[in-house]
Order: sequence, then C-alpha cells, then structure tokens
Amino acid sequence: MAQPIKIIQKKELTAEELQQQKLEELKSLLTDNKEALDKMMGIAGELNDLGVLEAASAMLQAKDKIAKIALGQVTREPVTNLVNVLMGATGAMMSADPKATETVVKSSIAGLHEANEHLKSNKKTGVRDFMKAMNDPDINRAVGFGIHFLRGMGKALKHEDNH
Repeated sequence: MAQPIKIIQKKELTAEELQQQKLEELKSLLTDNKEALDKMMGIAGELNDLGVLEAASAMLQAKDKIAKIALGQVTREPVTNLVNVLMGATGAMMSADPKATETVVKSSIAGLHEANEHLKSNKKTGVRDFMKAMNDPDINRAVGFGIHFLRGMGKALKHEDNH
C-alpha cells in the first residue's frame, strides 16, 4: 500500500518565470481586445494632435501652483459674496410655493414676449392709453398683483428692519 502524502510542495516561480507569465497574459489581453485598443490609440492620437495631452501634462506638473491660484480666486470677496447670495436665494426659493412660483415665472415670460412685441411696433403710449388699459381685465389683474406684491414686500421689509 502507498504512503499517504504528508507534504505538498508548491512550485515557486522565479522572477523570470513570473515576468514571462505576465507577458503571456498581456499578449492574450491585447489580442482579445484589439478593436478597443485601436479605438483608444486613435483617441489618444487625436488628443495629442490637438495638444490636449501636452496641456494636461503641463497642468499636472503645475498642480500645486494651479491649486494655489484657484484657492486664491475662490476666497476673493466677490466670489464669497456670490456664494452667500446664492445660498440665501436658494433658501428663500425653497420656502416658496412651487406652484405659485411657476405661475409667476410663466406669466413674466409671457409679459416679456408681449412687451417685446410692443417695442417692435414703435407705438407711443399716452396717458389716455394708460387709462383705457386699466379697464383691460388682464392689465388690471397684473397691476393688482403688482400692488399686492409690493405691499407684501413692504411688510416683509418692515419686519426685517425690526430685527
């Protein structure tokens, strides 16, 4: 009867054999993905012809300088003011009724179109035209909206002054 195996010896590959094995795997990958590699090389060639690769390389070499400049620009007062204004406007818009906001924006756009048409006509508007316009239900509605808008804005401004 045969002796039981007690020790399993694992064959250790030499550095040269490992390198040869990796080269064979790489050859296999290259031949299996020839079409994709051709496309990648074509794209890389076009990027190189356009100078994009050179620019990217220069940017990578100057990354510390670029980061310093970008940080300096971002921390300038006009930029921080813009960020603060956007945050305030975003907060205010989030508290607004979406349906009412949509209605006001769509109405404003329609008003801009009508106003542009009037500008194209070069027609003069007199006091009498203004008085007649007040009888127009659409204009009356917009003027009423504007008056109440201003009243609400004034109340809110008064409230802000008290704080």
